[in-house]
Amino acid sequence: MIFNVIIQLVVVSIMATSAMTWFSYAMSKSFRELYKEPVLLSYAIDKMKIELSPKSKKIWGWLLHYIIGLLFVIGYHIIWVKDILPISPLSALILGVISGVVGIVSWIIIFKMTHHHPPIDFKGYYIQLFFAHIIFAIVATALYSVTLTLLILANAYVTV
Repeated sequence: MIFNVIIQLVVVSIMATSAMTWFSYAMSKSFRELYKEPVLLSYAIDKMKIELSPKSKKIWGWLLHYIIGLLFVIGYHIIWVKDILPISPLSALILGVISGVVGIVSWIIIFKMTHHHPPIDFKGYYIQLFFAHIIFAIVATALYSVTLTLLILANAYVTV
């Protein structure tokens, strides 16, 4: 059973993070700004003077982005399992707003810690980041609900 939950959380986090990333890349292209979280993470790694090849920094930027997405989904899972919030569209919106604020504060800290000041419109970046997290939470909530239903049905009707 625990294996099924781990797979569920990994799949949900990959899909939600991918949806968020797609949105950020679309906004980046639309506004001709660098709003791409994996790219900004790789630049932050570079500014921390970690000895890695440029390709490794890019890979780590993407890995960190998806790991952070998994951590958010694990947090959502705990909130839902502990019945702090129901699995609903309203809770998706609430979690998205909270996640957006956490994301913005985290990026402010990352930029300050690394002394990285990319030539971007920070206000625009933080606004799109806020909405990207709402998209993340909506996708995560919807997929979590669907996969939870599938797990319940599989456990009820499939015997091994």
